[in-house]
Amino acid sequence: MSTTPRDTTGDRLVSVNLTAFVEQASVGSDPFRIDGEGVPYVPIGDGGIVIGLRLGDGVFDHASDHAAPGACLIHDDAAVGYALVAQACIGNPVEVRTGAAAGGIGAVAGKRGEGGRVIAVFRQEVLHELRPGDQVAVRSRGQGTPSLAEDVTVCNVEPDLLEHLPITFGAVTLAVKVRTVVPSRLVGNGIGRPTPMWDLDLQIDRATASMWKAEQLRLGDLVAIDDIDARYNAGYRRGWRSIGIVVHGSSPQPGHGPGVTVILSGPAGCIDVEADAAHHVGLDEEALLEVARARS
Repeated sequence: MSTTPRDTTGDRLVSVNLTAFVEQASVGSDPFRIDGEGVPYVPIGDGGIVIGLRLGDGVFDHASDHAAPGACLIHDDAAVGYALVAQACIGNPVEVRTGAAAGGIGAVAGKRGEGGRVIAVFRQEVLHELRPGDQVAVRSRGQGTPSLAEDVTVCNVEPDLLEHLPITFGAVTLAVKVRTVVPSRLVGNGIGRPTPMWDLDLQIDRATASMWKAEQLRLGDLVAIDDIDARYNAGYRRGWRSIGIVVHGSSPQPGHGPGVTVILSGPAGCIDVEADAAHHVGLDEEALLEVARARS
């Protein structure tokens, strides 16, 4: 029978209550960004509250830029915002404290580097009531979770969520089912950045997805990135492997693409992967919210 870090360490981790606010999407005085072909576009869905996008949706299905399923959470105080992003973990509960959606419970679904954003999933009826500036409380737990697999670092994930992911822990190695395995050279934005606070953008678009068996890549999928050591700051390291969850959709910007929040990193010999490009099942929205409600 497989085990997870929750069996021996989950109850020893402390929880920290964090305050955040729902972000308002913003642009500069020039509303356009430039895509890889030199064509201007307006970045719809980059930050703020995104309605009609769910975990399980394809990363190329919507005409949007870095769109995440739910609401992005921030804090105006830079140091507090850094702590929010560094400590929040996928699966942590998020409670709305003010506004028409007060009392609604969501869950952390990922994080993004720019602006120090945490991505939170809520049921659609809660999202419809949310407004920019609403205060939320995040009960963080997960950073520092020891792994039962030798030399593999666990990060950015609530340990109770691990049993709902396609991961099997062994004494020395672990096995992970993923949508696809990609090489380190596909990592664009986020390389060199601290992985507790940044995601890694994969430079894949609709035109190149078939090269990497990523045509059906979806929000919530698990992806393996070879030759990336993401224990601390993400960087190239031959013979290593990192596993992440897809947390936001594609982007027309060069150097950007579907974003992955890393949850596992270690020597490739300690992380066995099974890629299923057509039928992979990753992070389920109902399971995510169930774990969050149980800890709220």
